[in-house]
Amino acid sequence: MPSIRTRLDRFLIEKEHLNNREVRLLLAQKRIIIDGTNAHSMNQAVHKYTKIQIDQKIIQNNRPCYIKLYKPKGIVSATKDSKHKTVIDLLTASESKDLHIAGRLDFNSTGLILLTNDGRWSRKLSSPESDIEKRYHVTVDKPISQKVIDSFNTGIYFAFENITTRPALLIIKDEYSAEVILKEGKYHQIKRMFGHFQIEVLNLHRLSIGPIELDHDLHEGESKHLSPEEIDSVLKE
Repeated sequence: MPSIRTRLDRFLIEKEHLNNREVRLLLAQKRIIIDGTNAHSMNQAVHKYTKIQIDQKIIQNNRPCYIKLYKPKGIVSATKDSKHKTVIDLLTASESKDLHIAGRLDFNSTGLILLTNDGRWSRKLSSPESDIEKRYHVTVDKPISQKVIDSFNTGIYFAFENITTRPALLIIKDEYSAEVILKEGKYHQIKRMFGHFQIEVLNLHRLSIGPIELDHDLHEGESKHLSPEEIDSVLKE
């Protein structure tokens, strides 16, 4: 379907190669069923996940899919890669159809990845206006000073892009590890923020994206479908 929502007549004209007169006749005969109910007008709104049938013929019956996955190291956050195994390769063939990634992780980073076929849902997650928090656990090679904490809280200037990062919360766990909470996701952002102070990130692990957390009982490489509450929680953010 060319857009998120469209009119019923336009959908049937494009999908079934009908004309307006034929669609109008099918409507009058109550032969078009939308989500189990007789269609009521030519301009009735339908979308990617509207079930549409004419008589017993199913024209469209897409189902939204929302998956959380525990990404291991050495797995690419992509749907295809000619050299490396991808997060899609960790799913079954039936699960992986038409999925895209909502929030990538670096090759050697681990933790929560979300996958979906629902573009509206993933755009909500990635939109800067949504202020979705992403929470990470990091281990570094040098002690984290108060200067680093303060700089994270105010934002760090990246000269190459001529930008300053948004304020990020840095919560110290011990001398060499911390929790980082961001509301953006620029290229290698956490590694570059620590790199500004000549500190190397040894391990980066994502714990949560917005209200969705990596389950404690989920092991590396494993995945599960989101609950209805988790799916809805993103749209309420």
